[in-house]
Amino acid sequence: MKVLKVTNLTAGYGEAEILRNVSIELRQDEILSIIGPNGAGKSTLLKAVFGILRPRAGVVELHGDNITGMSPDRIVRRGISYVPQAENVFPSLTVQENLEMGAYIRTDDFGPRLHEVYALLPVLQERKNDQVSGLSGGQRQMVAIGRALMVNPKVLLLDEPSASLAPILVATIFEKILEINRTGVAIVLVEQNARETLKISHRGYVLAGGENRFEDTGENLLKNDEVSRLYLGGEG
Repeated sequence: MKVLKVTNLTAGYGEAEILRNVSIELRQDEILSIIGPNGAGKSTLLKAVFGILRPRAGVVELHGDNITGMSPDRIVRRGISYVPQAENVFPSLTVQENLEMGAYIRTDDFGPRLHEVYALLPVLQERKNDQVSGLSGGQRQMVAIGRALMVNPKVLLLDEPSASLAPILVATIFEKILEINRTGVAIVLVEQNARETLKISHRGYVLAGGENRFEDTGENLLKNDEVSRLYLGGEG
């Protein structure tokens, strides 16, 4: 079943057109990777889906409903959470305060959800009273992801979650993404770490020059000689 569908999306900034007629589909319970070179429009795609950037053309649908150009707060209420690459936490607040901020739209008791997030990301419970400014890069990324999960989203958009992290932390982040997906959250994952991303993805799209270039299963994209040569460093 299609959870999120983007059809012929065109978007950009000012006079610059970054995306041209890009289409993707996210299915229920899957991890979908978006890879490609710098400047391909990967982050722009997430911003357009989440309503931060208003598309110039095209349609974004969630469970068949048109959400094109909706404001981010309305999109969150519809069941999509977004973790940007940068400025994704409140450094002066504690871990728990950050998580509570993630539940700002909830009018019910979010205590049970807080316990679920702590169970999924135990390092956050260990550091719950610590100010986020004192955490490592990997721990901050966990806080950002945990905050996004507080509204119990059906779709999670992740923009470069492994950026600037040490290799051992990258592995931890990918393990947690898999765990989150197993709880029933469908994930769109934008990453420069293309090879590792495809290894955990059910399917993937390659963007280049703001356009769709390839679409296939993660496994097949890893085996594709042209994808490997152009976007994976040519390694086997």
